[in-house]
Parts: sequence; C-alpha cells; structure tokens
Amino acid sequence: MPQSNPRFISRLTRNTLALILAGGRGSRLKHLTAWRSKPAVPFGGKFRIIDFPLSNCLNSGIRRIGVLTQYKAHSLILHIQKGWGFLRGEFGEFVELWPAQQRVAETAWYAGTADAVFQNLDIIRAHNPEYILVLAGDHIYKMDYGAMIAYHVESGADMTVGCLEVEAERARDFGVMSVDADQRVTNFAEKPDNPEPIPGTTDRCLASMGIYVFNRGFLFEQLFKDADTPSSSHDFGKDVIPNVIRMYRVMAYTFRDPRSGDQAYWRDVGTLDAFWEANLELIGITPPLNLYDKNWPIWTYQEQLPPAKFVFDDDDRRGMAVDSMVSGGCIISGAVVRHSLLFSNVRVNSYASVEDSVILPDVSIGRNCVIRNAVVDRFCQLEEGTQIGVNPEADRRAGFYVSEQGITLVTPEMLGQDANHVR
Repeated sequence: MPQSNPRFISRLTRNTLALILAGGRGSRLKHLTAWRSKPAVPFGGKFRIIDFPLSNCLNSGIRRIGVLTQYKAHSLILHIQKGWGFLRGEFGEFVELWPAQQRVAETAWYAGTADAVFQNLDIIRAHNPEYILVLAGDHIYKMDYGAMIAYHVESGADMTVGCLEVEAERARDFGVMSVDADQRVTNFAEKPDNPEPIPGTTDRCLASMGIYVFNRGFLFEQLFKDADTPSSSHDFGKDVIPNVIRMYRVMAYTFRDPRSGDQAYWRDVGTLDAFWEANLELIGITPPLNLYDKNWPIWTYQEQLPPAKFVFDDDDRRGMAVDSMVSGGCIISGAVVRHSLLFSNVRVNSYASVEDSVILPDVSIGRNCVIRNAVVDRFCQLEEGTQIGVNPEADRRAGFYVSEQGITLVTPEMLGQDANHVR
C-alpha cells in the first residue's frame, strides 16, 4: 500500500468527525458490566477501554469526536468529563457526549449501531464534516486512522470497512467479508455459522473490526434508507453493509503493523477470560501491546495519587511484587504479588498472596488471603483469610462467578457489600 503524503492525511483528518459507539452493555463480561458499560471497564492498570479509541483519534490528528452513550453511562461520562476536557473549543476541537435523547422519535434507546448515528444526524450536519469515522468503543488496539481515511479517499470508496484476519473458529463472532483482488468487498455476513475463508486458506477469515469510514452524503443517504425499512434491525453489520456492497464501492482496509506488515495487535475483551488474558499479557517482558510507547501514548484521566509502596522485609513477611504491574496509590504491606496487575489504590495486607490475578481499583485484600486466577472488581473488601481461585467449586458455592477457563470473578455484591455503584 503506497504511503500517503502527511499533509494530505492531515487535511483529511481535520475534515473528519469521529463517532465512538460507547453504549454497549457487554453482557459476556458478566458482573463486570452490572454497573458500567463495556467501554467504561478499567483496563491496563490505569485506563478504561474507551481511552484506546479516543487516544487513537487524538494521535491520528482527529480532534472532533462524538461519544454515543446509552447503557449505564454515568461512570463513562464522569471519566470523559474529568480526563478528556483538554481539547480547545476555540480551534474547533471537542469530545462531545451524545446520549440517547429522543431526537428523532419517541424512543428511549438507540435501536442499533446505524440507528445510533441516524438519531444524531442533525448534530453531524451541524459539524459539517467531509468524512465520518465510526468506531466501536470497546476494543483494545493502537491504530492510525489517518492511513485508513487516506486509503478510503485514494481508492474512491463510498465506504471503507476496517478488517483483520482471524481464525475461522473465532470468525463466527464477527462480521465476515469476502473481497476481490482490489480489496473491494463482494460479500458480507454478520456472525455466520460457516464463515467463508480467505482465498488460498482454509482456516483464516477476514473479519470486520467495527470501524467504518463514510463519505458524508453517502452515509446520510444510506441511513435514511435504513430508517425507512421496517424490517431492518438498524445495524451497520446486519443491514447497512449487506445492502450497499453490490451497488456501491465498499472497500476493505486490512489492519496491519505499519513496520512489519504483520497482523497488528487488536483485542476484543468481551468475555471474562479474554479480559483477564489481555490484562496479564501487558506484564510480559515484551508485551504485544506497548503501553510505554511515547510515540503513541494512551491518554486517560490521571488521578493524583502517591507512588506505590512496598513495606516489611522479614523472611516470612516481605512486601514484594514480581512479574507484575502495580499502579499508583497501592500499598503492598508484607504480602507477595506474582504475575498480577494491580490498578490504583489497592492495598494487600500482611501474609496475603496474589498470583495470576487482575485487581481493579480501590480493593482491600486482608491478611492471609490467597488470590489465584481471579478478577476482583472495584471496591471489594476481602476479609482476612479469604481464598479465591484455589477451589473453583468452593468459589461457586460462595456465589462467585467462575468462567469456562477457571477464572473467578468477585464483585462487592457477591461479598454482600454495599459498594459505590459509580464504577
């Protein structure tokens, strides 16, 4: 793929409005999304999932962003208000929150991804962008959207779909497309039972990332057509894309590492197992996602906290963490943390052991606790001697959720604790 002129890309990104669809519940994350939307779920020690598409926009030069919210959005709204209010309105820069607000009809909710955008067409029209970039707000990746927009323009597309190669077994969870030799989309099936493999392979498919670039006029036209179709579910993947690929120029943009050309890092942390695994990937010596990359920083709301502290150095009572990430405000007091990720303000008390676990913010782990293969939600207070992840059957009897891969999820409600629901 030829490299576009940076000034050309800069002009394109300045004329682009990004819309981040952040209203999803993420029900497969079970109790982690009981009081927050999936994009508001904490990730990586100090971030929330929404920070990744927002940071991608900023790093790509896109500074006009609308975040469409719906399900239990309060913690998401607070996070964006606190951490993403630094753009300058005087320069036409913004991150705006667009809740479902009955702008079109007497309906309380967005009916689907296409309907979410349709209900805000008047706002989009007022901003007058040349291109609209539609993003899912619940995936972990680093991507330069400018290159995709340039590809969209240079290929003469009406619509471009961001895609990646996935194993055929996983493809059933995605929209799967077929393309011709010019990367023009010839077929699109949403979550098919028998996904069509990439030509020349038997076990790889081309899957949609839920990222779309539209020409403004084309998007408006298609959304009005979709809104006037009673049988439509008003979803981009199920309805809009299949209906336009034969009559219009819909292109596929394969997401690859710009340096190696290999498949780029992208994670859908939509299940508890995937969430646990993606977090613990970060603590590796050379993790697939580099959070220390100064050239592509991930921005977030930075709470003012003291450094992490490790106290006591006796043979049987040593505060230490090995092969782990420990965030600000944490105190490891005579306890051992191994191969785990601790978010902010976690306290681990004497003689406790934490291993292969993800501990969300503001958790207190009592003395002599043993935590293994677990995800502990925000505000949990684990009493002295609590054991989690040692015996899955005992965890189930205690009311905890145990995943297919044996990861135990604990929330304050499961402990009978009256916790803050703003998570």
